[in-house]
Amino acid sequence: MGVLGQTAPDELRFVAPMLAGQIRHGRVGLGYRGISKVADAVEAAATSSVTAAEVDRTFAHIKGLSGKGSTTARLDAFAALMRRCTAVEQRYLTHLAYGEMRQGALEGVVVTAIAKAAKVKVAVVRRALMFSGDLGEVAATALTEGATGLDAYGTRLFRPVVPMLAQTSETVDEALEKLGTAAFEYKLDGARIQVHKSGSQVRVFSRRLNDVTASVPEVVSLVETLPADAVILDGEVLALDDDGQPFPFQETMRRFGRVHDVEALRAEIPLTPLFFDILRVDGSDIVDEDTVTRREAMASLLAEDHLMPQLVTSDPVQAQAFVDRAMAAGHEGAMAKALDMPYEAGKRGRGWLKLKPVHTLDLVILAAEWGHGRRTGKLSNLHLGAYDPTTNGFVMLGKTFKGLTDEMLAWQTDYLQSIALANEGYVVHVRPELVAEIALNNVQSSPTYPAGLALRFARVKRYRRDKRPEEADTIDTVRAIHAADQR
Repeated sequence: MGVLGQTAPDELRFVAPMLAGQIRHGRVGLGYRGISKVADAVEAAATSSVTAAEVDRTFAHIKGLSGKGSTTARLDAFAALMRRCTAVEQRYLTHLAYGEMRQGALEGVVVTAIAKAAKVKVAVVRRALMFSGDLGEVAATALTEGATGLDAYGTRLFRPVVPMLAQTSETVDEALEKLGTAAFEYKLDGARIQVHKSGSQVRVFSRRLNDVTASVPEVVSLVETLPADAVILDGEVLALDDDGQPFPFQETMRRFGRVHDVEALRAEIPLTPLFFDILRVDGSDIVDEDTVTRREAMASLLAEDHLMPQLVTSDPVQAQAFVDRAMAAGHEGAMAKALDMPYEAGKRGRGWLKLKPVHTLDLVILAAEWGHGRRTGKLSNLHLGAYDPTTNGFVMLGKTFKGLTDEMLAWQTDYLQSIALANEGYVVHVRPELVAEIALNNVQSSPTYPAGLALRFARVKRYRRDKRPEEADTIDTVRAIHAADQR
């Protein structure tokens, strides 16, 4: 039956995440240096005396420690656990604590294993996970209730779902060829939000599903007044000047990330919410309805100035004029959306295509190199990777040190060291979690890197700390750019 099939349902809640290289409690406050010090100092036990439940309880205890002396107490608790482990178990726990498992059982593999153990389709497990966000909970449901239990998953108020993402199209003509008549919308250079309302209570979540309600009072006050008892909306906020032109992305994020003195900064940088989708209204979960139906439901609640501008057309001339208007208004580009598609939470849906005027890719930092000359003492040259959904890993495409300001160099040096996994000479390997927006001229063939592709004239535009690494552009997108460049 395998590990999952032999595990008690209440233990699946922590065993399944562990198999995927995750601690269900999230980050527990163990730093790389501390973990390494314990791993080097503690001798392995000859025989194991540790259960998965004890591991889970220990990490929960470690996370709960705070105050004076808590750093030492966390490491002592971790060391006590490690002393009871065999050498193999110590390696496993060390990588689990780092957040970098090397046994290959990543989330996608575990999802497939859950489906096999429960004798249900992988797509059914994956869909439930997108709505739940809790791998252990989904595993327990699958093994105890099967497809019937998994089918019951849907939107739930105040439990944010992983947002739907877009693939890339090079041109309007290409988008229309793929989608036929499509809904074109502005693509803003703002911060993604998901807003939940029930009665008078409103909560706002970021792209990474963090609660940011306190930072966006403008959104709360708007959604409070909507003529619906319950609603879940998907959209963006951005800072606009008096002429309606967007501020630079950094200004929007400076305001969006504010926790203290929000009202003071609100007067200087007010945020405007614009919504482009709706997942739930009153008692109805409408994620499986088509684009047109969801737009109509949203338009019945919101005034036009809070709806993302949209044009439905099959005419490439009209569509291109719409994209040009978006660009003239200072926005990033446009989106093209199929009219008959459901909302595919957590997926890079084939029915959503983003149109940008230049090549930019959101890539993950895999490592960085110590600089020299005036950059001595700074982590400078960045190793860039695209997301590979087939392996749930990242494919390296090249390096760059261009576009980095002194401020960015200082920040990335501190941050990358905080997520470091290993040092290899002058190269610091890091957890693949920091996303950067990279501008490039094109993609060229190269025997140097695993995919046979390399970025040409890559430069860093900004960091996208609002994005999870799984939301980075995929290797298929990079291949598509390369193919288009060859035509």
